[in-house]
Amino acid sequence: MKHPSLRLYMFLSIAAALVTMAVKFIGYFLTGSVGLFSDAAESIVNLVAALVGLWALILAERPADEDHTYGHTKSEYFSSGVEGALILVAALIIAVEAIPRLFHPEPIEQAFVGLSFSVVGAIINGVLAWFMLQAGQKQRSITLQADAHHLFADVVTTVGVLIGVLLVAITKWYILDPIVALLVAINIIWTGVKLLRQTGLGLLDTALPGEDIEVINKVIDIYREQGIDFHALRSRMAGRRRFVSFHVIVPGKWTVLKGHTICEEIEMAIHKALPDSTVFTHLEPQEDPVTFQDMELDRSPVLE
Repeated sequence: MKHPSLRLYMFLSIAAALVTMAVKFIGYFLTGSVGLFSDAAESIVNLVAALVGLWALILAERPADEDHTYGHTKSEYFSSGVEGALILVAALIIAVEAIPRLFHPEPIEQAFVGLSFSVVGAIINGVLAWFMLQAGQKQRSITLQADAHHLFADVVTTVGVLIGVLLVAITKWYILDPIVALLVAINIIWTGVKLLRQTGLGLLDTALPGEDIEVINKVIDIYREQGIDFHALRSRMAGRRRFVSFHVIVPGKWTVLKGHTICEEIEMAIHKALPDSTVFTHLEPQEDPVTFQDMELDRSPVLE
C-alpha cells in the first residue's frame, strides 16, 4: 500500500529546514554566540536528513521486483541510520566550535535580536514535528518518526540555547555560552544514538511489538476453538511492512483443499486485522510426531 502523504511531510521538512537554517544563521551572525551556532548547525543536518528521508520513502514505495521479492520497505532504515550518523557529526562540529571558547570566552552581541530568530525556527520545527510524529506512528513509518524526533531534539536544542544566551546576557558570564553549547551537543548525541539503535533493531529483523502479536493471537484463538492448533509463530518488521509466519496443525484426514482453504482464511483474517502484513502458513497433520518436532527456525533432520 502506498502512502503519498508521507512524501508531502518530507517536502515540508525540507522547506522547514531551509527556512530555519536561514533564520538561525542570521541569529548566529548577529550575536556571534557559539550556542546559536550549535543550533544553526543542527539545521543543516535537518536538511540533509530530510533529503535522505525523501529518497528512502520514494524507494520504499517501489513494488517488489525480481531482485527484491519482499519489496523495498526496509530502505526506510537507511534514512534513520543516516540521520542518526549526521546527528553525531553535528554534535562533533558543535564541540569543536565550543571547546576553544571555554578557554577564551567572547561576549555576545545583540543577544535578544538573535534569539528572536531562533525562536521562529523552533516554532516551525515544533509544529511540523508534532504532525510528522502523528503521521509516522499512524502509518508506521520509521523515516517520519526519526525525522520528527530529530526536529523535536532541535526544539530542545533551541530552548537550551535560549536559556544559555539569556543567562550570558544577564550575568555577563560569557563562559556559559560554550558550556550550554556542549550540553546541547550531549543531548544531540543521545538522540543520534537512539536513532542508530532503532535502525539496528530493524536491520536485525526484530519481532513485531507486543500489541501486534496480541492481535495475531486473537485471530488464531478463534480457530483454536474449531480444533485447529498452531505453533512456531515468528514475526519481523521491514519498514512499514509486517511479516508473520506460523504452522497450522489440522487433522490428517483433511483433504489438501480443506487445509489450504482454512490457511487462506486465517491469512486473510490476520491481514485484515493488521494491514500491510505478509502472512505465511505451513500446514501440518496432528497425527505425525514430526509435526511437534518442527518448531525451530532451522529444522533438525529426523533420524528413523
